[in-house]
Amino acid sequence: MLVGVAIAAFLLLLVALLAVPVRLSFQVSWRQALHGNVQLYWLFGLVRLQRPLTRPKPPVPELSTDSREKTAAKKSPNQTSPFAVIRQKAFRRRVFRFLRDIWRSIRKQDLSLRVRIGLGDPADTGRLWALIGPVAGLLTEVQEASIEIAPEFTDAVFEFDSSGNIRVIPLQMIYLTFGLLLSPAFWQGLRQKRRP
Repeated sequence: MLVGVAIAAFLLLLVALLAVPVRLSFQVSWRQALHGNVQLYWLFGLVRLQRPLTRPKPPVPELSTDSREKTAAKKSPNQTSPFAVIRQKAFRRRVFRFLRDIWRSIRKQDLSLRVRIGLGDPADTGRLWALIGPVAGLLTEVQEASIEIAPEFTDAVFEFDSSGNIRVIPLQMIYLTFGLLLSPAFWQGLRQKRRP
């Protein structure tokens, strides 16, 4: 009886702590290396953490022509593309719904995001942009934030600059994540990717 009460009290305390909002103030960018600064406030300012985010770019070994040919030969023609998952309507709809719910649950202030993305191959970048482009167009109309996503068709690149203040409730994030993980459409999409 006493153990049951202790467990119930612990779970109640855990839920109460997860229901307390967390505020993040950040300025983060990625241009060949991660730079930035993140400040976290929790329990109404009683807990404050600050962390600089500066990591040097890991050295990329140069591949000789023979090594490149061997790497290309290792790729099986039966390997599935990540686009195979995104092409599935049910999976895509469920992931977009999850992202929409996450976006709505976050309180945003002075939020800014600039992204430049390219896959190195114009055809692959075009396919990616066919999926991201309409979303990017909608995001430019968002009043709560300034968001700009631009394609780069000539080079393989991923760069972003972001800043702002957001407030999230951890319990709400956990609830939405469990909703995604318990969705049959999500797991069917992942199983489809593993098929040859």
